[in-house]
Amino acid sequence: MTAFVGREDAARRNLLLLVLLRWLAVGGQLATILLVEFVLDIRLPLFPMLATLGGLVALNLLQLASVRFRSVSNGELLGALLIDVAALTVQLALSGGATNPFITLFLLQVVLGAVLLEAWSSWLLVAVTSAAFALLTVVHHPLPLQPGFVSHLSVAYKAGSWFSFVLAAVLVVAFVTRIARNLRERDAHLATMRQRATEQEHIVRIGLLASGAAHELGTPLATLSVALGDWRREAHDPALAAEVAEMEAEVARCKEILAGILFAAGEVTGEAPARTTLRRFVGGIVERWGRPELVTLVDGLATDPPIVADRALAQTLINLLDNAIEAGASGVTLLLELVRDAAGEADILITARDDGRGFPPAFLETIGRPYQSSKERRGAGLGLFLAANVLRTLGGALEARNDPHGGALVTLRIPLAALALEERR
Repeated sequence: MTAFVGREDAARRNLLLLVLLRWLAVGGQLATILLVEFVLDIRLPLFPMLATLGGLVALNLLQLASVRFRSVSNGELLGALLIDVAALTVQLALSGGATNPFITLFLLQVVLGAVLLEAWSSWLLVAVTSAAFALLTVVHHPLPLQPGFVSHLSVAYKAGSWFSFVLAAVLVVAFVTRIARNLRERDAHLATMRQRATEQEHIVRIGLLASGAAHELGTPLATLSVALGDWRREAHDPALAAEVAEMEAEVARCKEILAGILFAAGEVTGEAPARTTLRRFVGGIVERWGRPELVTLVDGLATDPPIVADRALAQTLINLLDNAIEAGASGVTLLLELVRDAAGEADILITARDDGRGFPPAFLETIGRPYQSSKERRGAGLGLFLAANVLRTLGGALEARNDPHGGALVTLRIPLAALALEERR
């Protein structure tokens, strides 16, 4: 939405710039007409030429009165430039046509179009100005020049001038549009890098909060766990024993929540990485998950490459399974594949397909940003944000979309080299 508003504002400012340039053009043409008519004593068709200037003035006043209260499209910018080209063509046709040295001003319109318009509009402007140039070589009002001003241009010279103009216009549009595209790509890259820096800063803030929570809550929870263990051993009343067991379960739940906060902060574990295989790694995650009967693991591996068990990736898969069940899914299908690109580099593909409610369209547009969630509880929305950052750290990517047949599809792509034993030693 912000980018769309920015484009609208840029288009409005571009139209105001054209209005300013048109004022300069009107002033310059008026001064030139008066100079030629009254100083150089060359008779011009004043009425139609001044009427053309009057039309440009009226157009400027109309656009100034309306541009501040509405959006401006590429088509309107193109229309404004085409009107300028038409006015210049009329003025040149009334004052010598292609023999008028001001015919090179067509190139200014082409340059403005290359900078301000979309690519197809710029090429249309090249075609229109080239046709106008060619038309002015044969259709124009000859001027009654004095002997000192008379010149005779051959057909070959006029054809060469036209060809030179077309060549210059084509090169200008080709290079200016390429440069503009490069600048847009650079700006998009910078915006992406700023977004990633913001996300990393967000993770650091979560880490500081989680570290503080770990110090504040870890010790009391450990004390409570020890005390409840002593009570359970000394509790002879079955009802009291049941209550103590329930309290122990709640303390364990608090520890689990605290572990989740530490994972959100990026402090996964301090354990040494374990060697395993890809098939065993994913299968073990499914078995350790709370409800493995809801998961159907589809093994699409031709081989079972050895890898290092990445705890962050394991937690990411667990979060995806949790999210699917929370979204109303009755089951999740995990498809495990290993694909290779043209260069022979292998990528791990893990696709989670569920039959839940799917993602809201607005969520898909902001996927991977913190606190973007279809859940209503506070603090939700970190799962896919953290998953996207874990995959980015591993050199992979996350893609989420809705299945046309219902439910959601989340695909994790991880370079095998990021988990291979040779890369992690």
